[in-house]
Amino acid sequence: MKVIKNISVIGMGAIGCAYMSKIHDLNPNVLKVIADNKRIERYKRYGFIINDKRYDFEYITPEEKCEPADLIFISVKSNQLDQAILDIKNHVGKNTIIMSLMNGITSEEIIGKEYGMDKMLYALCIGIDGNHTVNNISFSNLGNITFGEKINKQYSQKVKSVKELFDRARIPYEIPEDMMHAMWYKFMINVGINQTSAAVRGTYGLFQQIDEAKEFMESAMMEVVRLSQRIGVNLTENDIEQWHKVLDTMAPDSKTSMCQDITYGRKTEVDIFAGTVCKLGEEYRIDTPVNRTLLNIIKILEHTKVLKE
Repeated sequence: MKVIKNISVIGMGAIGCAYMSKIHDLNPNVLKVIADNKRIERYKRYGFIINDKRYDFEYITPEEKCEPADLIFISVKSNQLDQAILDIKNHVGKNTIIMSLMNGITSEEIIGKEYGMDKMLYALCIGIDGNHTVNNISFSNLGNITFGEKINKQYSQKVKSVKELFDRARIPYEIPEDMMHAMWYKFMINVGINQTSAAVRGTYGLFQQIDEAKEFMESAMMEVVRLSQRIGVNLTENDIEQWHKVLDTMAPDSKTSMCQDITYGRKTEVDIFAGTVCKLGEEYRIDTPVNRTLLNIIKILEHTKVLKE
């Protein structure tokens, strides 16, 4: 098993900051943050305030030559992925492991098409309630990174290396036997809570307490469950019940990332959520009226100037 000593990351939103702060706490010298000159100037001036502690990471531009990373994290928004794939080029070597901490179920294949699926580990973040405003990031629940190969009956060398790093950095993680089920489970969650919270601009507390909000969320999730059963991933209503247990642990006043995007007038990831559901629904001839409606509502909100609270 190779010990991971050289780590690069691109994308310093709530997810990137939360988990990279743990690696920085372990050893600040192992981590490089990839960003363009304009971002680096801003990062150096203001730093990142993560749970009230200032972090000043080591920064590197995409053009700078460097030693290939043992591990690369990609945690950008979906509309930034194409550029991120170009920007990590100098960091990818023969034995580099690449992990996408992005939402959705498509980023691994997109990255793998460029650099090879042999370098990829599937990953998702669940249970984290991060809030991100400018350079200030806060979270009360770190959740965990669920990761692995498609099937993890026995751990590959890549999985063992990342597991060892996470143990040292005290990053909570899970390695499920069936990673595809886990990926679709997280996709179901995002399609449900992220989109419906954005549509009504609701906190986690709203969906913990209000029956109508729960029903709205679950109706979007059920369309993913039906698709998964047609595709062979086979989510069930029990997966929705499992999500409710996680939802109850979230800080009631916190907001999902998509709700924050709507609040601050940023472009959302609705295309990789409702957009993907609608596309798969057409392909497999499954009706997806809730997600079609959410797609339209959130697109309208994206183009409406009355966004900031």
